Amino acid sequence: MSHLPAPDVTDQQLVAQVLGGNTAAFAQLVRRTEGLVTQLVFKLVRHPADRPDLAQEVYLKVFKNLAGFKFQAKLSTWVGQIAYNTCLHYLEKKQLVLLDPAEPAPDDPAPAGRRAPPQLVAGPAYDPEAALFDQDLAGILGAAIEQLPPLYRTLVALYHQQELSYEEIGQITSLPDGTVKNYLFRARKLLKQRLLATYHRDDL
Repeated sequence: MSHLPAPDVTDQQLVAQVLGGNTAAFAQLVRRTEGLVTQLVFKLVRHPADRPDLAQEVYLKVFKNLAGFKFQAKLSTWVGQIAYNTCLHYLEKKQLVLLDPAEPAPDDPAPAGRRAPPQLVAGPAYDPEAALFDQDLAGILGAAIEQLPPLYRTLVALYHQQELSYEEIGQITSLPDGTVKNYLFRARKLLKQRLLATYHRDDL
């Protein structure tokens, strides 16, 4: 019979319970790591129809290889590494690129066509217009991030949304810390350029 693990159970205890045949423990492992796996799959894979199968493949690999996990990294980091490599294999199989060599350099001229988002004025207390403005900016930023190359948008999500360290990101992607920092710098610079190419500086 499977017993539901305590919420504060350690990674080591959780793994031991899974290996002991506790299916509820594996469900908790999935809950602990599904946010990270979802970010990786969604940022690396464009086609929505392929994402559920990839996520399922990730957790099948996790279950199959869990006995060999040596706790040299956090459990979530190890699962993230499996997710990242699974997506890389998918991209290679589909002959899709992780970082497009034709991607314009951050200092390249920006495309024409500038527009301004709606002008909304914030008040001293809660202001529906101010809230709408914040949502508008969040939507603008999110849309711009999605236009970055897969590797860039993945690193941005891991660092800014999952709040992982350079070291943890390096463990997941097998990239040196310096390369992670460099790619994040390029991603932010490209993101800023694209935003300024579309919106006036004062509107952001």
